[in-house]
Amino acid sequence: MWVDYIKAPDLITAEMWKDLLEGEGLPTKLLPEGDILDWGERVPFRIMVPRGREHVADEILRKL
Repeated sequence: MWVDYIKAPDLITAEMWKDLLEGEGLPTKLLPEGDILDWGERVPFRIMVPRGREHVADEILRKL
């Protein structure tokens, strides 16, 4: 099960968050806000992490 962790204003920013989290070993998924058919560069995206691993993402962000 996946939970929303943060939101990004566009695809480029979402991919940067995904690369950061996955670079530290935390799997992530990206989903566009609204319908999956709206996937595009300028659509807001949700960055999702596995349920129960939110604390790992928090720890990664604290290291920045």
